Amino acid sequence: MTRFSFRGLVYALVILLGLLSAAPNILPDSMRQHVPQWYSQHTLSLGLDLQGGSHLLLEADTDALFARQLDTYSSALFSDLREQNIRYVKHASKQGLSVQFTLSNPDDFYKVKQRASEVAMQSDGSSALLLTQQGTAPKGNASKGISQKGNVIVLELTEEYQAAVVKDAINRSLEVVRKRLDETGLTEPSVTRQGSDAILVQMPGISDPANVKALLGTTAQMRFHWQTQVSNSESFIRADINDRQYLLEKHVALEGEHITDAAAVFSPETSQPVVTFRLDNEGARQFATMTKNNIGRVLAVVLDDTVVTAPVINSVIPGGRGEITGSFTMSEAQDVALMLRTGALPVPLHIIEERTVGPDLGSDAIETGVKSGIAGALGVLVFMLAIYGRWGAIASLALTVNMALVFGVLTLFGATLTLPGIAGLILTMGMAVDANILINERIREETKKGRPAGSALKIGFEKAFGTIVDSNFTTLIAVSLLFVFGSGPVKGFAVTIAIGLITSLFTSVALTKLLMQRATKKHQREPINLSSPLLTMADKLGPFNFLKSKKLALSVSLILTLCSMAIFFKPGLQYGVDFTGGTMMEISAPQLSTEQLRTVLKEHHFEDIAIQEYGAKNQYLLRAPVSEQSNALSNIEANTGASTEANTVATQGSNIEVLKQVIQDADSTVVFNKVDVVGPKVSDGFADLSILALLIAGGGMLAYLWFQFEAHFATAALLTVLLDLTKTIGFIALTGIEFNLTAVAALLALIGYSINDKVVVLDRVRELLRISPERSLADIINEAVNSTLSRTVFTSLTTLLALLPMALVGGDAVSSFAVPMVFAVVIGTSSTLFITSSLLHMLGKRREQRGKAQLRPTAEEVKASLAHIP
Repeated sequence: MTRFSFRGLVYALVILLGLLSAAPNILPDSMRQHVPQWYSQHTLSLGLDLQGGSHLLLEADTDALFARQLDTYSSALFSDLREQNIRYVKHASKQGLSVQFTLSNPDDFYKVKQRASEVAMQSDGSSALLLTQQGTAPKGNASKGISQKGNVIVLELTEEYQAAVVKDAINRSLEVVRKRLDETGLTEPSVTRQGSDAILVQMPGISDPANVKALLGTTAQMRFHWQTQVSNSESFIRADINDRQYLLEKHVALEGEHITDAAAVFSPETSQPVVTFRLDNEGARQFATMTKNNIGRVLAVVLDDTVVTAPVINSVIPGGRGEITGSFTMSEAQDVALMLRTGALPVPLHIIEERTVGPDLGSDAIETGVKSGIAGALGVLVFMLAIYGRWGAIASLALTVNMALVFGVLTLFGATLTLPGIAGLILTMGMAVDANILINERIREETKKGRPAGSALKIGFEKAFGTIVDSNFTTLIAVSLLFVFGSGPVKGFAVTIAIGLITSLFTSVALTKLLMQRATKKHQREPINLSSPLLTMADKLGPFNFLKSKKLALSVSLILTLCSMAIFFKPGLQYGVDFTGGTMMEISAPQLSTEQLRTVLKEHHFEDIAIQEYGAKNQYLLRAPVSEQSNALSNIEANTGASTEANTVATQGSNIEVLKQVIQDADSTVVFNKVDVVGPKVSDGFADLSILALLIAGGGMLAYLWFQFEAHFATAALLTVLLDLTKTIGFIALTGIEFNLTAVAALLALIGYSINDKVVVLDRVRELLRISPERSLADIINEAVNSTLSRTVFTSLTTLLALLPMALVGGDAVSSFAVPMVFAVVIGTSSTLFITSSLLHMLGKRREQRGKAQLRPTAEEVKASLAHIP
């Protein structure tokens, strides 16, 4: 009794902590005033798709970074060679990411190598393991490289050094971006590293990030250069905003990194906005010295290759204070001051992906998600009550606690709730039911054998536990890859399912067992009454001979798979902008009909944009590929006389601004509910990672099942999952559902769900083989499938009940997840019954022909056999 009470106390504390963590999400305003502020504000954050906001992916311009590093290094090396009297042809030329120059004496190459190593050590302190004459770097921590091609010497950065430079630049850029966003007063912006050379910025609540984009896209590299009258390799030309050109020394007189503070003020002399700045001690000393020695010369202040001011130095400027004048508005001056305060970006950042979700969409999405979620949850709970009666009520209570614990853990970790996250919650509930059904079915089996309540509970839970662990673990292997390769909402989906599977182990195995033991405490010696009309109907199912038509089943499955593969190639999948790159807009244009909108776009050379009526009247979904945006912008610039250079450097962001302006000119009341802009380079990465995730998922589950069962068990399960996967992809292609990251989430969830279904059957086959190894394999497989048939059917129905509301009323936001999953549940259930069993029988028979046992001996069997050896 003491042990039972202590266990109950521990469970109660765990549940209480979970509920307390989740409670702030539903506290009414009247109660929030009576609890500590730190507690009431500890709630789930809403993602961009629920609250509205902006998502920007910024890619580092590594070529510019490498070019600057190479230029700095080569300039230092050339100065050193001149000091060492090593002669070379001065017309040094850059070829891509390398610098080439010609030695007057080829025999000086080894001296140059030595000097290159010394310069590298002096410039950054790294060892200079140089390139070989074949141009390949030796293994080690190489920095700069030098090689010889006849009389021509080639300087380049080795791959190791490039990787180190990019890592350092991205890490420093993260801090600069965070500081800039903090200075703007944005609430809780998220700034994270994405891959090796990109930064992801998410800003909930920001629907038009034009100012933020300009702020983050400006490098703000400020340098001071003296004007010169001599045009040579040591000088360069820069212009100001009025196109007035200045010939400047390449040598940097003073770096902007010495600026410690900057502010936008009105000049007392001109009453125009100016930027004042203050230098650190070292910068102030350098500034005083350089101005003292260069009175009468022009000092240009260059900000990102543009001369913002170029005053004549009339006297010494002590104290480390200065003023930047220019044709600033106050807003522009404030932005410049902000960037100078927060520091320059060490590498240019370009926006290659932009997603904007309007707040109007957020409220609709929340309402839709909540409605479909409640409908799915109620459907599952009612179905459990209909199947198992009061035992179903215990399972439903455990499921409710499970969902509360999921919310509690998500809140505790500071997670962000997104629409795919809501989908994950509903799917988690549907899959968590499987553990409760497994337990109830095992208890039913023991009750049918005549066992009393206490014994039936004990043995039923013991037998179900191993199956639950195996099925949940294999599902976690697949779902964990969503977190590894995914971003934003997809990661939220993965985290939700993972937490749900872990908490369901506690609620189904621990909490349910405790409640059942409590319910049968006074009836330990009496049989448990597990009966209902649905269970009576389930008991009348079968027994079926699932192997009787195995050749037909395999043939039909193979034909469907081949047809799915054919559909995949033609007409193919309708890829979303995540994979194709381009633009997707959801707009409300009250003054434009579909035909009028199409005409407006064609008149402005946006011919290939697909227009789809979406939602209510005068709401449209526009899709444009990357090539269409570029072509349209080229045509517009050709007609307006814009420069070719401007066209070549136009980014995806500028393209979409042109498109938005065209629509706004036609309808001034237009509302852009959602805008997605994805660059093609990001899309390629998404596609590659998606394929890689599927391959790794398959390999990981194969290894686990091989270890837990046998090779032919694992092969049968994985081949069936592969067939399920191909059919689902064919279904997506056939129905024209947009294939985006949410659809990828559905495919990976399918892997987890399908393998979970197969593991239950495989576990029963293994159990029966241990009990009666002398029976025929066909009989054992048929008995295993029939004995788990009611569990398979009930689990599939509850999962469908959780998914159908999302598929029917969830809207486009989750349809690319829910609809394929409904199909996947149907096809996965049928494949479990007919395909996995048939493949396992075929592979098992081949194993018998080779004289191998179906299962490896257990440790107890090995020990027993060794005991009989004299």
